[in-house]
Amino acid sequence: MSPPAEAGPAFHRLPWRDFDALARLDGDEEMARRLRRAERSRRKLLIHSLLTEATKTPDHSGPLPPLDSAWELLGRAEAREPRAVNRMLTNPYTGSWAGYTTRLLRNGIDGVGPLWMHLGQAHAIAAAAAIRAGLDFETAIPVWLGHAMLPSLGMARFPGIGTFSSAVVRGAAGRYSVSNDETTVRIPDAPESDAPGWWGIRRVRSQVGAHRFSLWLDDLDPYRGLYEPIPPDRLPGKDIADWQRLIDEACRLIDVHLPGLARIMPVGLAALVPKPHVLFRNPSASTGEAFGSAVVALPADGAALAGTLIHEFQHIVLGGLLHLVELYEPDPRERIYVAWRDDPRPLSGAVQGVYAFFGATAFWRALANAGLTPRRSAFEYAYWRGQTWRTLQVLRTDSTLTAAGRRFLDGIAERLGPWQDEAVPAEARELADAASLDHLAGWRVRHLRPSPALVTAMAEAWLSGRSRPPAPHTTDLPPTPVPDGSWSPARTDLIRLAVGDAAPLLDPAGRPAVPGATAADFAYARGEFTEAIAGYRTELAADPDRPASLVGLGLALSARGPDPAARALLHCPELVRAVHRQLRTLAPPPPPVERIAAWIGQLVSG
Repeated sequence: MSPPAEAGPAFHRLPWRDFDALARLDGDEEMARRLRRAERSRRKLLIHSLLTEATKTPDHSGPLPPLDSAWELLGRAEAREPRAVNRMLTNPYTGSWAGYTTRLLRNGIDGVGPLWMHLGQAHAIAAAAAIRAGLDFETAIPVWLGHAMLPSLGMARFPGIGTFSSAVVRGAAGRYSVSNDETTVRIPDAPESDAPGWWGIRRVRSQVGAHRFSLWLDDLDPYRGLYEPIPPDRLPGKDIADWQRLIDEACRLIDVHLPGLARIMPVGLAALVPKPHVLFRNPSASTGEAFGSAVVALPADGAALAGTLIHEFQHIVLGGLLHLVELYEPDPRERIYVAWRDDPRPLSGAVQGVYAFFGATAFWRALANAGLTPRRSAFEYAYWRGQTWRTLQVLRTDSTLTAAGRRFLDGIAERLGPWQDEAVPAEARELADAASLDHLAGWRVRHLRPSPALVTAMAEAWLSGRSRPPAPHTTDLPPTPVPDGSWSPARTDLIRLAVGDAAPLLDPAGRPAVPGATAADFAYARGEFTEAIAGYRTELAADPDRPASLVGLGLALSARGPDPAARALLHCPELVRAVHRQLRTLAPPPPPVERIAAWIGQLVSG
């Protein structure tokens, strides 16, 4: 494979009109292809740099051939069939491997396994390209826990051998095999099919109108994880049908309701790493190094999967864009509240989340406007449009944004802003507001720390019998990423259960099985606020520090009408808890936490 040119390089550029279109969800197929081509070039440069630098490291090859031979084999494959090498360069896990291994090399560490094993993945990539190009060749590749991976093709299995070893890949006249000292595994002519000693990478295809979706379900590649290599986790055969059904449904929903995205998503989303279903959650993740791939848990239905695929596609697009343009200056401080995480986020993570949930908001908006699953889609639209907009407004004034970053966020705002005024059913708006307030208050009580001087002044004022607190309730201290207490999302789970269509699983008491939900939470969700208040008071009597109980009491009191204790528990719960804690040490037994909240709430508007 030819190294990058020394002179006259061709730079990848993105015109401003395309930049602005991507910000507004108006991108097209050619824009996505340009991002993918740029990513392919970046990986080629990164691999060349990695292999060149690695040759300076003693014993870098271990039991494998010199790394120069991997580059030479890639060159032979490129000369025979350029698309074979392009396929390997666009494989998402080539990117994650190159990034991970570069960090190991630069830091002089082994990581998961010896360094030679990770560097040796270059031989596996070259062998896979050579097989795709139909070359006659022989080389050796790393074997981890008895698994020899040929990226984008499949995995040969050699059970019962040591943790780290090697195997020989050879082929002639279009027939290929992987061998160790005892066993030879023949690679089937259709590598995605399973065969004796061989696991293929399954692919799910879906045809919707004129659009074809094709997604690899990769449960094998060691570099498919987000942070470090992971062993294979073979998806049971019976689950493939579930994935096929849900992908069919998700693709149909995207095609019907967001046809523009349906045209470009197949260009930028090529592979899923399947994970088990998680009750009431749609966990997913991606990394900028693995352009084209997302880790996704099996969702409850096609609508949930469609929203998740759009969400992750947005991450992928933004990851590719960030390799071409700088949107913000480096700032690792974990300081920004976002509704989709329970911890403070750095600006980079918050920007990623805004763009991803902007896409998800567009999906739920389209479903709500079409009257599809009206209660659910209206709630999700109302919730995510508000939460995404609030974070976007904070980000747009951040001093670490570049001019391009401000332009990009302004483009999002141009589309997302008018959605805030669109009519939604009153029930959806009220439930979305309650869920938003619930999460923000829970975040505040766990991640904000009032100044000790303010807490002491308030505790002394209470003990002296003052009828009103002596100081404002605000504090300028930054959030801490270390949470003070755990959080339960049970009340929002109960809302989603109420507005959804699926029949719930029941616990032994005959109630919906919602992890972490208490009797008070169920009463609140049923609208039985007096019973909920009594339940949260009981919980706080046993544990006055429990964040979910403090916020739950505030929500239940607020639902009955204006209440100073509710205002404090929802808008400055961190101060209520801190003052109550101090009183517990200064003058036990302390008053109920609700009394402290009502006293502080005299200063709180809401």
